[in-house]
Amino acid sequence: MPTSIISGGSRGLGLALVERLLARGDAVATFSRSGSAALTALAEQHPTTLHTRCLDVSNADEIRSFVASTYERFGGITHCIANAAIAHEGVLATMRDDEIEAMLTINLKGSIVLVREAVRLMLFSKAEDAPSVVVVSSVVARTGSQGLSVYAATKAGLEGFAVSLARELGPRGIRVNAVAPGFLETDLSQSLSEDNRRRIVRRTALGRLGTCDDVVAAIDYLTSHRAAFITGQTIAVNGGA
Repeated sequence: MPTSIISGGSRGLGLALVERLLARGDAVATFSRSGSAALTALAEQHPTTLHTRCLDVSNADEIRSFVASTYERFGGITHCIANAAIAHEGVLATMRDDEIEAMLTINLKGSIVLVREAVRLMLFSKAEDAPSVVVVSSVVARTGSQGLSVYAATKAGLEGFAVSLARELGPRGIRVNAVAPGFLETDLSQSLSEDNRRRIVRRTALGRLGTCDDVVAAIDYLTSHRAAFITGQTIAVNGGA
């Protein structure tokens, strides 16, 4: 049975990923800063194939411990999806040091540490397991967005990380890709003003915001045998924005 480890799986895109990968037959391990009622209910439905824990995403030791416990419980790690992130919105001139540090630590360092720990164990996997890594970036890494310069920097860093790591791990049969969602219909987008929402929809070719399912479909594909010759890529899922 393939085993997928996902960061930030308690809500939004992360929770949708947990649901999809469980449905396709993976064992799934996920962690987040705080749980959710939805994730708890899912764990009750899948007691043998879903492993969850609340931990400090900025703490490398806690991430290392969780990855090790996942390996011990399921006997391996096939796919790693670095999804956990936070965003502090505001112009750079007024942004506090702790806000900058939090985004760099959670979005970039936390993702890199998770991938490092998972890859160390993937190297022991059998070739037919087709191990893969996906990091979740954002459309703003390339298009930019006022008030999100530091957040965009962390996501752009993940894209650079993915393309270099793909070259490093390709000879070992491990694929590495990034997915860059556009604006999605999530709790975060609910804070958009009607003017901003209309502006985003207007500049999107498909005329709507994305959904978690749109992004999950791309990650489902990238972590499957159907994407066996795709690595070092960033797949934009933004409706043509």
